[in-house]
Amino acid sequence: MTDPVVHIAQLNLQYAHGVVLDQLDWQLLPGECWLIGGKSGSGKSVFAKSVAGLEETSGTIRIKFDPLSLLPPRVLYVSNWYQFTNLEGNRNFYYQQRYNKQQKNDTLTIYAELAAYAKSENLSMGDLEQYLELFGFVDLKATQLIELSSGEHKKLQLIKALWLKPQLLIVDEPYTGLDKASRQKLNGFFDALAADGVHLVLVTNETGLPRCINRFAEIEGGKLRQVDSVQALSTDFNRIPRALPSFLREAPALSADIMVEMENIHVRYGEKTVLKGIDWTVRAGEKWLLQGHNGSGKSTLLSLITGDHPQAYANHIRLFGHRRGSGESIWEIKERIGIISPELHWYFDKTARVWQAVASGFYDSIGLFRQVSYEKQEQIDQLLDFFELTEDKNRLITTLPLGKQRLVLLARTIIKNPPLLILDEPCQGLDHTQTALFNAVVDELCGFGKTLIYVGHYETQLPSCLEKKIVLEKGEVRVIEEINELAY
Repeated sequence: MTDPVVHIAQLNLQYAHGVVLDQLDWQLLPGECWLIGGKSGSGKSVFAKSVAGLEETSGTIRIKFDPLSLLPPRVLYVSNWYQFTNLEGNRNFYYQQRYNKQQKNDTLTIYAELAAYAKSENLSMGDLEQYLELFGFVDLKATQLIELSSGEHKKLQLIKALWLKPQLLIVDEPYTGLDKASRQKLNGFFDALAADGVHLVLVTNETGLPRCINRFAEIEGGKLRQVDSVQALSTDFNRIPRALPSFLREAPALSADIMVEMENIHVRYGEKTVLKGIDWTVRAGEKWLLQGHNGSGKSTLLSLITGDHPQAYANHIRLFGHRRGSGESIWEIKERIGIISPELHWYFDKTARVWQAVASGFYDSIGLFRQVSYEKQEQIDQLLDFFELTEDKNRLITTLPLGKQRLVLLARTIIKNPPLLILDEPCQGLDHTQTALFNAVVDELCGFGKTLIYVGHYETQLPSCLEKKIVLEKGEVRVIEEINELAY
């Protein structure tokens, strides 16, 4: 009988809120590549970390590397979130820091980060160029880590993993933040790794998978259950329809017919141009889709609207009828905007409880630092009930599954019923059921006069209310058009 590469027996793990893994058994045999999927919060990521030795568990985990393989006898876990540090080893970054010129030298460049990785893992820098080229990083070598978008950070993690080629590679949500072209390219890489002898484990519910995936399973009741295909994975129960809270069914008060007006926008960092000659007008009540490959300038464009980018004052931008820099404060701008983004999630207060995270949306803060009135608390409770988060009200947001964390921040985004919603990949980390729920909420909200700017890569996971599309390419507008069908 062939010895398994991974043998797990009676694996147990329990957190304060309950049992996650319960007497779990699993084997990965030579030649197998697995997909682990299933319901949100079932323990998929915890299981993956346990295999990589990153969780304290009881039970047996035995990994048998091939001594004849030329690949490193390693288990490498690529997390859903990338944790980088500054030059002093500190992770305490703030939300607007990536746009602050004064902070540009506070983190390593991509090239320096990869050079340090090559030294620690005894890798050849000569092998790196192929991965930089295929992921579009050749011109980003001098870019600071803090300047990268969420998709670019994911690509950097994947570059390291592909470069190392460990005997066992576990990737948690491999497609998070990646555009369509990058997802297809990554699947080609995964197939090549499998052909070279890498045993691959992907943690995802996505259906566009590499051909090498030949085993499928999910975590159910703390145990691993094998299924025949990704289509056979369990999904969350369909949510019982609930009425949108009454305070969100009120049309917002508008001070102008044009919400956003940009004329010949340029953003530069030294010799590097991020945005070039952007002209864009968003009128009240319009619903826009903003697209573009990773690093095309989408996040920078949105930061000019939200007031987080200091170069907004050096450009011709009118918001809600007023020219930027004509006397309004950043907080006067933010009180009319509801925003969510992967970066906001990264930097959010880790000590906030669920209700506090939602309440912070009233004040546009990254955490709650003031008392909440009775009226506002009533609205918070209504929204928690609407998103079925009432039972989690007093839990730390960081103890929730990633999907629920994102729902909490989505509730934060709409709690003040703002006239302009900026939803930057809002469904990142949500499963298909949760995504459908939120987009249905977006469609309903936008039926009451909201203006929407929505960033999304997955064509099948977008709200139906979208009317217009703007596509960026290398910092310039490639397309502005009416939406006839969602294809990109």
